[in-house]
Amino acid sequence: MPDRTVTVDVVVVGCGPGGAVLAYLLARSGVDVALVERAATFEREYRGFGWNPGVVRLFDEMDVLDDVLDLAHETVTEGAFSLYGRRVALVDFDLLDTNYPYALMMEQPALLEYLVERASEYDGFAFYPATTVTDLRTDGAGVVRGAAARDREADEEVAFETRVVAGADGRYSTVRTSAGVDPGLFDSPVDLVWFKLPAGAVDAPAQGRIDRDGVLVYFGLGAGELQVGYPVRAGEWQSVREAGFDAFRDRVAAVDPSLGPAIDAHLDGFRDTTLLDVAPGVAPTWTRDGLVLLGDAAHTASPIGAQGNPLAVEDAVVAHGLITDALADGEGPLSAETLGAFEARRRPTVEEVIALQRRAARGLALWLDYGRYVPPWLVRGSATVLGRSLPRSRLVRGSVESFALGDRSVSVARSRFAD
Repeated sequence: MPDRTVTVDVVVVGCGPGGAVLAYLLARSGVDVALVERAATFEREYRGFGWNPGVVRLFDEMDVLDDVLDLAHETVTEGAFSLYGRRVALVDFDLLDTNYPYALMMEQPALLEYLVERASEYDGFAFYPATTVTDLRTDGAGVVRGAAARDREADEEVAFETRVVAGADGRYSTVRTSAGVDPGLFDSPVDLVWFKLPAGAVDAPAQGRIDRDGVLVYFGLGAGELQVGYPVRAGEWQSVREAGFDAFRDRVAAVDPSLGPAIDAHLDGFRDTTLLDVAPGVAPTWTRDGLVLLGDAAHTASPIGAQGNPLAVEDAVVAHGLITDALADGEGPLSAETLGAFEARRRPTVEEVIALQRRAARGLALWLDYGRYVPPWLVRGSATVLGRSLPRSRLVRGSVESFALGDRSVSVARSRFAD
């Protein structure tokens, strides 16, 4: 038996971007909502750092953009790569069809804490940190009617009774596992190693660097930090570690020589690196009676194109309008048929993005295998042509807009706001 029972309209499991945005929008719409997060604080490592122009638009529609821009961040107005030392602009956000011609690179903790603070302004909102959801609560017919959790700070078992559980607890979702839903993961041909350096440790005028010895990506995060990503072939990381940290430093420095001294000065071995599981996936179903999955719990994005955060925020915006209307129209758990409208709306967009990411990953893997055999003069010549033509190419612009602007039909249902 639980030590206490909490009864609310909606339980959102997971205080990532999707969960925090959904909880804030529901609370602002007069819905009683509990946001449950297993971590005790926001000071932990997060996977996603990119917020594209499409998310910037949604932040504005949520009335949070001005405050978000006050948080530590880097503003990106152009996407550029260095190809064998020659800078090539792949996209100029000023040329895109948007009123928000920039992306943001920022850490998640301050943003998530801010969204929780905003949601806390509404009486129907409650935040439960250090609370681990352990299972779903179902009735004899298999209808989800809540969640079982453990409040570690109070050392209590908690039963959440609700009309709908929103599983936003990431790629390793407990909610999805408890529902018996397969994550639908695809194999990835590449893995990604991340590490952080002080922002001034290296000169990184572009977001990436492609050389015959490999590929690097760079992202300023604000607050004086630079994130560096080093792609490796899937399964290769174990042999890299076995060769030793000095050999790893030399591999990275072969792509960008300035990183060698920076790694020596600021990294304390492999403990300061992180290997990301980048396999994308799409779960076969996202809804049950009384249950909806969103963000990485429903569809796992790879880091390519920085799509994880945008997809999760779009999910939350769509789910907000649908759930708010459904709660007002009846009683009891929301049906799979009702919640299925969310999946029908979002699945085509998600599957298109994941397909684009998988194609890009295959191209990256080919370069890691064969890039060293391409003559430098050919790459530099191609870079000159691409630098002149790509930014204004309609074909390239259309592909970039699908990543940068997201699903432009998604808009915040402001008419549901109670205030």
